[in-house]
Amino acid sequence: MEMKNQYNQTIRACFVGYIVQAIVNNFTPLLFLFFQRSYHIPLSQITLLVTFNFGIQLFIDLACVGFVDKIGYRASMILAHVLSAAGLISLTVLPEILPSPFAGILISVMIYAVGGGLLEVLVSPVVEACPSEHKEKAMSMLHSFYCWGHAGVVFISTLFFYTAGIERWRILAFAWALIPMANAFAFAKVPMATLIEEGEAGLRFKELFRLKAFWILLLMMVCAGASEQAVSQWASTFAEKGLGISKTAGDLAGPMAFAVLMGASRFFYGKYGDRIHLERFMVYSSCLCILSYLGIALLPLPQLSLIACAVCGLSVGIMWPGTFSKAAAALPKGGTAMFALLALGGDIGCSGGPTLVGMVSGAFGDDLKKGVLAGIIFPVTLLFGIVLCGKKKEAG
Repeated sequence: MEMKNQYNQTIRACFVGYIVQAIVNNFTPLLFLFFQRSYHIPLSQITLLVTFNFGIQLFIDLACVGFVDKIGYRASMILAHVLSAAGLISLTVLPEILPSPFAGILISVMIYAVGGGLLEVLVSPVVEACPSEHKEKAMSMLHSFYCWGHAGVVFISTLFFYTAGIERWRILAFAWALIPMANAFAFAKVPMATLIEEGEAGLRFKELFRLKAFWILLLMMVCAGASEQAVSQWASTFAEKGLGISKTAGDLAGPMAFAVLMGASRFFYGKYGDRIHLERFMVYSSCLCILSYLGIALLPLPQLSLIACAVCGLSVGIMWPGTFSKAAAALPKGGTAMFALLALGGDIGCSGGPTLVGMVSGAFGDDLKKGVLAGIIFPVTLLFGIVLCGKKKEAG
């Protein structure tokens, strides 16, 4: 029991690790329009920042497998936090001192994106390795902290910009950077367990690719990321356009309501997961997600569509952590390579979902409802994957 209590510190540090990832992913986008105005950067370059942050995280998902196992999880975790803090701090300095402000922003995004990418690959296996009785509960609770981080960043930053003025954003960037700095010190001290037994090696990419179960799990991960972000990324635009409200109110009514309900769903499973059948919970969540997509696309009143957006947040909560838990149970020797590839799949979904919605909307004269209707393919495929996974388990 004593040993498990020790590892509670490690799990807590991992929870904060996901808050750090939420900070690096969601703070800079709140400043995009301000950067565009104050540094005279065209919108096309600003949009490139999201793709860039994302592309680097995808690259890190793949590239880190070799060196994480070599330098170990502790050193990798500390590095991830240091880079996250360094990226946020350089954002306050580089655009001012470099000849091109855009280059300064781009370099800063690159630094913290490496940190964010590392965190995405590392945090889940570190929690999975900690000795605990209900790993699915811990995993779901862990992922709820990304949502609380996301909601917190949007809420606190919006409040700060409103009261202190957006031109003082550098103070806030420094304040956010203190969290990864403090957590880097925490990771220097907490006990770390290994995912794979001493003397054993985790599966390599080649071995994973031969397993049918892995491909089903990877597809589920892509669909989990896409189901989540296809609505989350467009929720603010949806609120502004549909309800004719300001950007501030749109951010609070759209993405923040989505993040809070997504966190609530993960927190609920994190608390009561030992009494709930994971597969059943995922099936019901997928069905609710399909209904919420239909609601967003087909309900006539914009207020009702916005409620359906929020319900979508509730429905996608379990998908990402649930798929991670299913993978850890189905392929216990998956190791770093499996978690890295699943994170990669999730990230591909996160960029692919909003892109599909945006492209279809554009083809129908910027009709977001048509785009969301096309996006229903993701929760439908995910539901199919969960059923297939269950059948494989029964057969196996």
